[in-house]
Amino acid sequence: MSRVKGGKTTRRRHKSILSQVKGHRGARRTRIKAAKESLTHALNYATKHRHLKKRNMRSLSITRINAATRIHGLSYSKFINLLSINNIELDRKSIAELAIREPEGFKTLVESIKK
Repeated sequence: MSRVKGGKTTRRRHKSILSQVKGHRGARRTRIKAAKESLTHALNYATKHRHLKKRNMRSLSITRINAATRIHGLSYSKFINLLSINNIELDRKSIAELAIREPEGFKTLVESIKK
């Protein structure tokens, strides 16, 4: 039986890995073994940080709402409590955008729930 050489397949696979690690430093971008390990970690970090990004954005929205409500004499927790008591269902992202982009609209929202 004749021997089958896998040169083309191996080269294609290696080129794929090396093209994905462009921008990495040192041997991580040139040596296959190091590049494969670097790529695995990079993809894991990307997945992890996509989830952390959501957490960070929610935290940023809460901080912005807190800053905006303190101008009007409320704390964040009291503001959210008053929203739930008045059955106003707005998510934190839209409230934060309202506080930043439309301060007058946010002021009317705060005054309406204070009553």
